[in-house]
Amino acid sequence: MRAYRAAAVQMTSVPDLAKNLAQAEELIDLAVRQGAELVSLPENFSFLGNEDAKITQADTISQASEAFLKTMAQRYQVTLIGGGYPVPAKEGKVFNTALLVSPEGQELLRYEKVHLFDVNLPDGNTYRESNTVISGHLLPDVFPSKPFGILGLSVCYDVRFPELYRHLSQQGAEVLVVPAAFTEFTGKDHWQVLLQARAIENTCYIIAPAQTGFHNARRQSHGHAMIIDPWGIVLADAGVEKGVAIAEINPDRISQVRRQMPSLAHRVFP
Repeated sequence: MRAYRAAAVQMTSVPDLAKNLAQAEELIDLAVRQGAELVSLPENFSFLGNEDAKITQADTISQASEAFLKTMAQRYQVTLIGGGYPVPAKEGKVFNTALLVSPEGQELLRYEKVHLFDVNLPDGNTYRESNTVISGHLLPDVFPSKPFGILGLSVCYDVRFPELYRHLSQQGAEVLVVPAAFTEFTGKDHWQVLLQARAIENTCYIIAPAQTGFHNARRQSHGHAMIIDPWGIVLADAGVEKGVAIAEINPDRISQVRRQMPSLAHRVFP
């Protein structure tokens, strides 16, 4: 692993595949022009809207999303993470899938979101991800990247379940990626503190691309795509506008923090 610049992209996706992919390409281009070599796109980067429409178009969205990630990675010569996006499964449902792609356009790692967002919020919004999504059945794997460190994938609501990230750190993870579409209601209180907790307890960098703003009349995402260091310090925050959060990922910082706070080595229970 060497020092490099990473980008967490912040989007406002809508129920328009072509429009979303054009927006994503603009932001990938922006990130690359600022020196990013590892670029991450948020959950629902290619489609965010009516769930019935998502299911009806799942084949098209899935194929277009994967082709886009592979094409963009090759075009801009970056390692690219996108997810989740819907991949057809069984019973008319989909997997919420995140994908890690090399600069050669090769799939390196795939993760199907395990924890589904079925929540009634006090602001009157109800979310039932399980109505259209099948939970993944496997804990995420890590990918050992020589230039970028050992990478671990997750998606959005996963961030509330520390055991998933402890599993990744036990596999040697050094950089944890959390693509999200956090609601404004929960995000204002929980987003940053959850990300910082996952960084601190696993002494890992966190890269968290995000959705922001209104996607329709009722659904609003919190924004604040972030990159956080292993001590829990926020290195970059995209605020609430579309854009990118960019920061350096440095292996020396991981080593320093793990020397100062060797909590992973002090674990008593598996």
